[in-house]
Amino acid sequence: MNALGQYGVVRVEEACYLQKAKYIMKRESMHLLLADDDRDDSLFFEEALAELPVATQLTTVRDGEGLMKWLRANAEALPQVLFLDLNIPLKNGQDCLLEIKQSKELEHLIVVIITTSFEQGMIDLLYKNGAQFYIRKPSNFAQLKNVILRVLSAVEEEISADAQGHYPQTARDRFVLSNEI
Repeated sequence: MNALGQYGVVRVEEACYLQKAKYIMKRESMHLLLADDDRDDSLFFEEALAELPVATQLTTVRDGEGLMKWLRANAEALPQVLFLDLNIPLKNGQDCLLEIKQSKELEHLIVVIITTSFEQGMIDLLYKNGAQFYIRKPSNFAQLKNVILRVLSAVEEEISADAQGHYPQTARDRFVLSNEI
């Protein structure tokens, strides 16, 4: 069975876009952290966020070492979600994920892997190591907006339901978010 079948890839439809947005529009502002060295991808991500009917504050770091320094310096006020590219320099995303999930201060940080890679072995490892979602970077702007909104909606719904504000490990069949089937 391929990675798509094993993980029950969630196809993100345009129709769910505004419906999901209504729920998370209630939040004052969601702080997001993006770790991506590609300036074009970062700009694409920022533009997608700007078009969503959701209040967000985005911080961007360009490499793994910078990410870990930023997280340690801001451990008392972590973002709600970290969007983490696997292929960042100085310390790759996989190593950053391990360090985050092994740290008492950072272990509850919601980590969403966003990458061009789609290897089943890597997906298995990232799930095992505690990432909450895995996104294959869409090339289509509307798909990127939808997948970001899907993540933010899922996070908001779970955190609102959890008394401690923690996000549990995503069910395996909902781990991979993709626009391709």
